[in-house]
Amino acid sequence: MFGTQKVVLETGEIARQSSGAVIVNVEETVVLATVVAQKSAKAGQDFFPLTVDYAEKFYAAGRIPGGFFKREGRPTEKETLTSRLIDRPIRPLFPEGFYNEVQVIVQVLSLNPEVDADIPAMIGASAALAISGIPFSGPIGAARVGYIDGQYIVNPTASQLKDSKLNLVVAGTEAAVLMVESEAMELSEEVMLGAVVYGHEQMQAAINAINELVEVAGKPEWDWQAPARDQALWSRISELAEAKLQDAYRITQKQVRSQSVNALRDEVIAALTADAASAPDVNTIKNYFFDLEAGIVRGRILNGEPRIDGRDTRTVRPIAIRNSVMPRTHGSALFTRGETQALVIATLGTGRDEQIIDALGGEYRDRFMLHYNMPPFATGETGRFGAPKRREIGHGRLAKRALLAVLPSPEEFSYSMRVVSEITESNGSSSMASVCGGSLALMDAGVPLKAHVAGIAMGLIKDGNRFAVLTDILGDEDHLGDMDFKVAGTDSGITALQMDIKIQGITKEIMQVALAQAHEARKHILGIMQQSMSGAREGVSTYAPRLLTMKINPEKIRDVIGKGGAVIRALTEETGATIDIGDDGTITIASVNSEAAENAKRRIEAITAEVEVGKVYEGTVLRLLDFGAIVSVLPGKDGLLHISQIANERIANVADHLKEGQQVKVKVLETDEKGRIRLSMKALLAAPESNGDQQG
Repeated sequence: MFGTQKVVLETGEIARQSSGAVIVNVEETVVLATVVAQKSAKAGQDFFPLTVDYAEKFYAAGRIPGGFFKREGRPTEKETLTSRLIDRPIRPLFPEGFYNEVQVIVQVLSLNPEVDADIPAMIGASAALAISGIPFSGPIGAARVGYIDGQYIVNPTASQLKDSKLNLVVAGTEAAVLMVESEAMELSEEVMLGAVVYGHEQMQAAINAINELVEVAGKPEWDWQAPARDQALWSRISELAEAKLQDAYRITQKQVRSQSVNALRDEVIAALTADAASAPDVNTIKNYFFDLEAGIVRGRILNGEPRIDGRDTRTVRPIAIRNSVMPRTHGSALFTRGETQALVIATLGTGRDEQIIDALGGEYRDRFMLHYNMPPFATGETGRFGAPKRREIGHGRLAKRALLAVLPSPEEFSYSMRVVSEITESNGSSSMASVCGGSLALMDAGVPLKAHVAGIAMGLIKDGNRFAVLTDILGDEDHLGDMDFKVAGTDSGITALQMDIKIQGITKEIMQVALAQAHEARKHILGIMQQSMSGAREGVSTYAPRLLTMKINPEKIRDVIGKGGAVIRALTEETGATIDIGDDGTITIASVNSEAAENAKRRIEAITAEVEVGKVYEGTVLRLLDFGAIVSVLPGKDGLLHISQIANERIANVADHLKEGQQVKVKVLETDEKGRIRLSMKALLAAPESNGDQQG
């Protein structure tokens, strides 16, 4: 049992030609996790080629994919994010120097809508690796933690998560935590840390089960040894580069420093490969050079010396904020922190602009979207520009999680919202710059956020028992360090937390220090943001649609839509407004022109109004009868007007007194259960007023 859920691990029947395959069944959510590893590395390989793919099959939920092509296509955002969720905790557990290609594929075969497949997928990937014999310092466990009524809940169901103030996924080994991903409703550092510790304790059940599976079904461990360091080559590289690298890492400007380091690397490679006959492998030279860089940067920090850009461990880089930077957008902000810069744009839309997601568990709509883009020029490089990569999707999702807790409800603010963060410069923590810029841009657009949200990225340098936590890490510190720990929140508490560890786990003590430093930094950034913009603007941009919301009797919806959509189509064309109707009778009218929106609202009110007995209406004669006329009282509401005399004079021919299209004042005498209306005439609007009522 894992919490309240029964978990079954199976192997040996399916996917037998893979290096390792495990079926995980959690309360009828079933995943197949497979791993395949090449027995040798490719010649010249200088990095670990691990790929992780998580795929959802619609048949798992008894559904056929929507759209024209009735098969699964490119990965959805959920699939991409879950692939990252599996990748992040397992990657640091492969040994240094292991460059054999490894592919992990997890497929969802059956889905219980109450049990998300991501935790089973993580457990399955860990189990498949553990039984494969591949060099791997696992297994890992994973758990989801909720927080309801002041109590932690392990692996809450989808229904329980609706009432939870926390949705946290934690993964780690038996000894330590490796990865955290979460969103929260402004919870304290103590509650968040407690959730991580609780999740790590609970996941031990999964780790123990995997270890038991390995005992009965594990394959022989690979006979693989990490290549020994060439001490002569290491000494030669140190001799050629160490002093110059020390000087290069005293350059505080990123581009100048990078150029200096790259030039030195090329110089070392050229010197060591001058004699082709005895030249060492270029990739080995690069790896040793990287180790030398890491030793210099890490050693300085642990010795209490200034960081690469001259800061101490707790200082946030200088921050500059400009609001309303784009003239025609609904809201915008330029957030710059050191050499990281985000141009963030907010756009307001109607219900028609909501994201429709055809998910495995069923279709749903999302009124808030956040998209993150980082083109190659942001780091002074060339590269592919276009569709978002996994990293961009992940960063955008993290920034979105951070802002969800402060969004107004649909009843308070009926707009749909899209935020786009364009990273125009990057040197560390662009996702957290997106959080800050997103908060400012939304307020600039007039979105009544509950509070500003700020984010900060923390780093870690650890060597034995010595460690240093770094506030507001640079790109090089992320690259050369041991941890990327991102915390976002308001003055009241944390709204998102993400942690990735490059070493084999960290302790509760280190997380406590990181959370405390992040809290201090977040308060500092929030103060600057509040000075720049104390709250949301009073009204939305003149270029944003004006939304009017009204509620009608759901039974009247068909009257507003009309036969074949004729009525609503005419309303849209004649007023220029966009009209959305909900199943509960809520109507949202959108138009950049407020008069057009009001006109559409008046016409809908007229269409849906109920005829009241005793009330006088101005009606139009639709058709003459021998004894009276049919008069339109309200749109779609016609009544029978029986005429026997006008001004105390009996009439012989109705056509002598009324004409089709003529306006008349009529009084409603009665309505019956079938909706029929009987009228009496008060006045011919084109005729002189008479004394007293005209008889009907």
